Amino acid sequence: MRLLPFAIASVATIGLVLALNRPIGKLPSPGIFFSPQQGFWQNAEDESATQSLSLNFPDLKDKVDVYFDDRLVPHVFAQNEYDAFFVQGFLHAKYRLWQMEFQTHAAGGRLTELLGKGDNGIILQVDRQMRRLGMVYGAKKAVIEMEKDPATKNTCDAYTAGVNAYIDELTTANLPLEYKLLGYQPEKWNNLKTALFLKYMSLDLSGSENDFEFSNARAVFDAVAFDKLYPITQDSLDPIVPKGTIFDTPAVKVNIPAMADSLYNASTTSVAIARTKPDRDNGSNNWAVSGMKTKSGRPILCNDPHLSLNMPSLWYEMQIHTPQFNAYGATFPGAPCIIIGFNDSCAFGFTNAMRDVRDYYTVEFKDDSRKEYKFNGEWKPTNLTIDTFVVKGGEVIYDTVAYTEIGPVMYDASFTGLGAQRSDGKNYAVRWKAHDPSNELKLFYQLDHAKNYADYYDALQYLTCPGQNCLFATKSGDIAIWQQAIFPAKWKRQGDFIMPGSDSTYFWQGYIPRNENPHVVNPERGFVSSANQLPVDTTYPYYIGGHHDLYRGRLINRYLSSLNGITPEDMEQLQNQNYNLFAETAVPVLLKNIDESGLNNDEKNYLGLVKQWNLRNDPQEKGPTIFNCWFDSLEVAVWNDELAKIKGPLDYPDQYTLIEALLKDSAFSFIDNITTTEKETLQQVVTTAFKKAVPSMAKLEKEGKINWTDYKNSGVQHLLRLSPFSRFNLTTGGGTHVINAIKKYHGPSWRMVVQLTDETEAYGIYPGGQSGNPGSKYYDSFVDSWASGKYYPLWVMKKEETGDKRVMTKMIFSK
Repeated sequence: MRLLPFAIASVATIGLVLALNRPIGKLPSPGIFFSPQQGFWQNAEDESATQSLSLNFPDLKDKVDVYFDDRLVPHVFAQNEYDAFFVQGFLHAKYRLWQMEFQTHAAGGRLTELLGKGDNGIILQVDRQMRRLGMVYGAKKAVIEMEKDPATKNTCDAYTAGVNAYIDELTTANLPLEYKLLGYQPEKWNNLKTALFLKYMSLDLSGSENDFEFSNARAVFDAVAFDKLYPITQDSLDPIVPKGTIFDTPAVKVNIPAMADSLYNASTTSVAIARTKPDRDNGSNNWAVSGMKTKSGRPILCNDPHLSLNMPSLWYEMQIHTPQFNAYGATFPGAPCIIIGFNDSCAFGFTNAMRDVRDYYTVEFKDDSRKEYKFNGEWKPTNLTIDTFVVKGGEVIYDTVAYTEIGPVMYDASFTGLGAQRSDGKNYAVRWKAHDPSNELKLFYQLDHAKNYADYYDALQYLTCPGQNCLFATKSGDIAIWQQAIFPAKWKRQGDFIMPGSDSTYFWQGYIPRNENPHVVNPERGFVSSANQLPVDTTYPYYIGGHHDLYRGRLINRYLSSLNGITPEDMEQLQNQNYNLFAETAVPVLLKNIDESGLNNDEKNYLGLVKQWNLRNDPQEKGPTIFNCWFDSLEVAVWNDELAKIKGPLDYPDQYTLIEALLKDSAFSFIDNITTTEKETLQQVVTTAFKKAVPSMAKLEKEGKINWTDYKNSGVQHLLRLSPFSRFNLTTGGGTHVINAIKKYHGPSWRMVVQLTDETEAYGIYPGGQSGNPGSKYYDSFVDSWASGKYYPLWVMKKEETGDKRVMTKMIFSK
C-alpha cells in the first residue's frame, strides 16, 4: 500500500506539533490531514470503490449506462451527445479532478495560490511568465470562438456540467489526496478551464523556438559558422513527404525586408533571459500501412505520442457510444472528446510538427509609463492590463502587462525572466499563433464522428495551433497524413532571431494556404509515417524552421518498406524497437578515428564493448551507455570552446549536426580547439574524448549503473514530484533517436495499434492507471506492462455485451 510509506514520510516531516489545526508552512493542517474521518486515510480505496452505483442529475436529458471493465475503463452508452459529454466530465472529475485543476492552474499562472511563491520566488516568476506569454489571453479568445459553434458549445457546456456535478458531491473526506496535502478546496469548472488546458497542450506541443538563444549565437558567429552549428536541414533526411515530390508554385509571396540580413552581427547585444521551455523532445511516432502491405488486407494505424511521463497520467482511456458516434481511445482529463483513437469507420493519431509559430520582437516604449510604443514611425497606445496573483497565505501581488499589436510584452523592466537581472535594457513582445481565436476542440469532435477521408479533411481546418502531423486511416482502405495548422509564411530564417517590433515589414505577411501544407494520401509505397522529422526537403517553397529529429523517421520507413503481410503484432514490435540508427551512423566514425595505440587496458576493454555492441538500446546492454558517454564527451570537446563565447542562454547543437558534419568533412572547422595553439585533428579529438569519458564509465560500472536500463533509470513522476506516488527504476530500453523513445521521465505516453477490419482489432497501453488516487490499485496498474512492451486489447463494447465477464461494475446516470 503506497499510502503507508507516504504516511511515515509525512509524520517524519511534520513531527510532533501541538497546534494541530494550523498549517505548518507549506504543509497541510496535520489535525485534518491525519484525521481518520477526513484525512488521507479516506483515500485508501476498498472494494466499495468498484461497486455499482445509481446517480441522478437534473441536467441529464435521458438515462446513461456506464460499464467499467476489469481495467477500470468506462464504456459510456448515452442516448444523446449532451449526456455523453456530461458523463465524460463527471468521470474525468471522479478519477482525475486534482490533476485537471492543477494543470489548468499551471496554464493560467495560478500555482502561487497552491504552492506559494517558492524558493527565491521561482513559482511566482513562472506564473508571471505564463500570464505574460498570453495563456489566459489566448484561452479567453478561444472560449468566444468555441461558444460561437453550437456543437462545440453543447459539448463544453455538458462537460463542464458533469465536472461540477461531481464537485458538488465532494466532501472533505473524499477529496483527492493532493487537495488534503496542499490544504485547499477545488473550485467550480468552466469552459475557460477547458480552453486553458488546450492552450497548455498548444504550449507543450508548439515546437521549438530559440529566438533568444539563436540571437545570442548570431551575435558571436557569422552566417557561415552559424549555419554549421544550426543547419536548416541534413542530407540524410527522409522527410514525411518523400523526396522528389513536386510542389506547386507558392500562392503566398514573402517580401524580405531590405535590412533583414544585416540585423544580426557580432555587435548585437546578447540577451540573458532565463525561461522555462517545453521539452524539445516532445514529439511522437505515427504511421499507417495500407491493406496492400497487411496480412488482413486492411489498414493498420499506429501512434505513440512522446511526452512527459507523469502520475496521474496525461491520458484517460474510455469508450463513448451515442446514436451519432461510437469512439474509443485516449482522452485528456480536462477536455471532452476522444483525442487519439478510432470509431466504427476510421482511426486517427498525431505527432508534433515541431514548427516554430512563436516569435519575439523588440519594443520601444516612449517612456517608463509603457503607455505608448513606436510602430511604423508613430507612437501607438498600448493596452495596459493588470494581472493579480493571490499567493498562498493571503499576499496579493499585481503585475501590469502592456499589450501591443504584436501581442503581450513578455519581458520588460518589471519582468526580466526567471534568472538574474539582465542588462540589455530592451523590451520583448511575443507573437504566438495560439493567441488568435480558434476552436481546436472541434477537430476532435469531428474526428470522433468521421466516416471517411472527406470528413477527416474537413475536420483538419479547425487545427490552427499547435502544428501536428494528423494521421488517418479508414476501413474502406484510405490512409493519409497532413501536416496541419495555420502556419505563417516565412522567409528563410525569419523567426529564428529576435526581430524589430517597430517595423511591420518584419511581421508575418500571410499564412500558407491549407492545401499547400505537406501531405501524403494513399501513396504507392503503401504507407505514410511521421516521427517529428522535417516534413519536406528543400524544394518546398516555404521556410519550415523549428527543431526536428532525424533518425526515428528514417528507421520507421526502413522497416515499413521491407515489411509485407503486416500484423498488429508486427506493429507492436516496431513501436518497441530499440535499434539505434544514430549509433549505426556515429559508431563507424568514432571507431575509424580513435587511436588505439595509446589506450591502456581499461580503455581497450570499454572500447571492446562498443565494438561488440549490436547497436540496440536493450535494457541490459552496456554498449549504449559507453557510446553515450563517449559521444557526450566528443560534443564537449568539439563545441564548448566556441560556444563559451556566447553570452546568455544558448541552444546546444543537435547530436546529428556533429556526426553529419564529420561524415562530410573530417576537417570540420569546429574540431580545432580555439583555446590551444595546436591545431587538433579529428583523431586527436575523438581519442581524447574517449579517454576523458572512461573514468565516468568506470564509475558507472562500480556503482552498478553500466547497463543501459540502470544508466537511463526511467520512471514516472507524480506531478508534485512526490516519491511515494511515483514509480522509479523501471526496466526499459529505448532512448533518444530510438523508435522506443523512453528517456528518464519522458517517452511513449500512449501506445496504440488499430487494425481496421470489419470488427476493429485494437491494442493500447499507457504508463499509469485509470485512477488518479494513489490509494487505488488502479493508480499505476498499467506501468509494469507498459515498461515491458506489452499491450491490452482495446475492447469496443457492444450494448448487448453487458453480461460479458469483462464487465466489473456499472454506473447508471438518470435525470
